[in-house]
Amino acid sequence: MKRLNLLVGGPTDLWPESLSNGQVVGDFIGIDRGNLHLIKMGIDPVVAIGDFDSLAAEELQLVKEHVSDIRQSIPEKDDTDTQLGLKVAFDEYDADELVIYGATGGRIDHFLANLWMVLEPRFEKYAPRIKMIDQQNSISFFLPGKYTIDKEIDKKYLAFVCLTPMNSLSLYDEKYRLTDYHVKQPTSWASNEFVGPQASFEFDSGVMCVIQSADLN
Repeated sequence: MKRLNLLVGGPTDLWPESLSNGQVVGDFIGIDRGNLHLIKMGIDPVVAIGDFDSLAAEELQLVKEHVSDIRQSIPEKDDTDTQLGLKVAFDEYDADELVIYGATGGRIDHFLANLWMVLEPRFEKYAPRIKMIDQQNSISFFLPGKYTIDKEIDKKYLAFVCLTPMNSLSLYDEKYRLTDYHVKQPTSWASNEFVGPQASFEFDSGVMCVIQSADLN
């Protein structure tokens, strides 16, 4: 199984502990300033992507000294740097799992662009392979089907976020349940909870975002 990680240039104070401690498994693709963060942690990305407009000249030089495969884009372009990272991860590396860090904090327009990437026809088929993680959230994506997921030990809440209209949504064994519900517009069923160590759900159409989260102390 080929796991890849993508580090976007979001706020470092929102990183999960595993990333801050350098305990993440797998190679990294760095996105813009994310490359600099990785290099400072002693991790050389396999690919560096970005317009690098947020880096000073000496910082960009450091990236060039540590990364052999640099894909420098122009600031004015159709794809975001993160979208370019997804294309490389799936088209060139055929990643079975892509974990994205640094994509959820900072500017809201950046977060929404990252969240909605899975709705693009070119990326939708890869949605189940994509995960976004920060200090208090773990975000996974699902296409139509029936699923059982495991509770993450450090999380309390469970949200079912319908990114699209959805047919026949059922939440079978969560604290708050639904049966064969038709979702007419994008909806966030927030602050649900696991009852046991697992939770099951099913839907017939659309794209689902499932978030396990915890409050920050």
